[in-house]
Amino acid sequence: MILETGLLDDDQKRIACRLAAEAGAHFVKTSTGFGLGGATADDVRLMRSCVPPEMKVKASGGIRDAETARIMIEAGADRLGTSSGVAIVSGTAGTAAY
Repeated sequence: MILETGLLDDDQKRIACRLAAEAGAHFVKTSTGFGLGGATADDVRLMRSCVPPEMKVKASGGIRDAETARIMIEAGADRLGTSSGVAIVSGTAGTAAY
């Protein structure tokens, strides 16, 4: 279930996570990456706290460097959605060298 968290308040995010869990979704995802904002650590923490432990949380949108990736994982993301994966793991994020 993809939530456009940048368009929702915290109560709406909690409701959406609960409904996704009740519907049997395997994941909740912060955004498509095309809406307003993107993944935030606060949203990932909120979503992680609202879904059962067996349900996964995917942070997506705006993850372009290793530090942001680390923050999202520490906040509770099980998966990251990024188009910068190679740059993140090679340490070239933010440079034109890749």
